[in-house]
Amino acid sequence: MSVKSEMEMRLQEAFQPNHLEVVDDSDSHIGHAGHDGAGESHFNVKIRAAAFAGMNRVQQHRAVHKALGDIVPRIHALALDIGS
Repeated sequence: MSVKSEMEMRLQEAFQPNHLEVVDDSDSHIGHAGHDGAGESHFNVKIRAAAFAGMNRVQQHRAVHKALGDIVPRIHALALDIGS
């Protein structure tokens, strides 16, 4: 299973979002630190879910990182756009 698919599955299960976009942006970072040529190293995630209501930005980011679990150490960069 691809990292992108794993991320989508875990975020769907954890937050039941009404909007979720997971974009593998690795090709934009060819030649940069953290890109080994294999891809699946840089991701942009846009997620909207009622579960984030009442959370501050730090709490939202922590919740996403917790849901992604062991995926986070396997990638180089994760940009998050979170809302309720």
